[in-house]
Amino acid sequence: MNKIIYYYQTFTGLDYLEQNNYKNVTHINLSSVHFGKNNDGSNYIHLNNDDPYCKNFDKLWEQITNASKYCKIYLMVGGAGTAYQQLFSDFENYYKLLHDLIKNKSCITGIDLDIEEAVQLENIQMLIRRIKQDFGENFEISMAPVASSLTSDTPGMGGFIYKDLYNSDEGKMINHFNVQAYYDYSCSTFDSIIKNGYSKEQIVMGMISSQDVNNNINEIEKIIAKYDNFGGVFNWEYFDSPPGEPSRPDVWSEIMNYLLKYKKYSNDI
Repeated sequence: MNKIIYYYQTFTGLDYLEQNNYKNVTHINLSSVHFGKNNDGSNYIHLNNDDPYCKNFDKLWEQITNASKYCKIYLMVGGAGTAYQQLFSDFENYYKLLHDLIKNKSCITGIDLDIEEAVQLENIQMLIRRIKQDFGENFEISMAPVASSLTSDTPGMGGFIYKDLYNSDEGKMINHFNVQAYYDYSCSTFDSIIKNGYSKEQIVMGMISSQDVNNNINEIEKIIAKYDNFGGVFNWEYFDSPPGEPSRPDVWSEIMNYLLKYKKYSNDI
């Protein structure tokens, strides 16, 4: 099944999706987890800039828990910053914070690893093994590489070669790749990824809200015509998803659901 994924970092509320019981959405990737040290030297885990257990997030967790009845909830770790360098600097202690958060929030059934800093491949493989060991085979793992990391076999932002990971035992534990195609959203980019040895079912083509959504729709139509049952689409991020943007961010998923179901979207938006 094609995935329709929202990344959700600016917590403006999921009311519009709630009204329709998330019928056009398969995943929400709650973003993003970081690690660091408090002034007293103790370790912390943050959801964006705050303790994930703080009262400011009560409404967030209420909505996310409700959403989990209808779609999958992934916890995104990383993005901009040094979350992974911090994590691997004191792995057991930082990992325990992540482990305990996932255990505490049973609505979370997957994790998205967005690595935008140099790390050792061996450490990423260790993390993937540990996640599967601790949360079981049904707990899903995705990764969020930039497109060039999959179209070529050169080190990407993470400092390692994704093909080396993909061909390893740990690569078989990855459910899908949320490809950041923010600067090269096209069927030709998808072609290059597939030609480089990746499975079409695992490639989710990711757009960012500032892109031309009509162009992206045209490119998705080309992908659908060429590849039956490809991985799907995501948008970074929910609150300003085009064309509805802040007033109606749910419109994006309605359009994507129609497009993936009927293989064409004829109306300019």
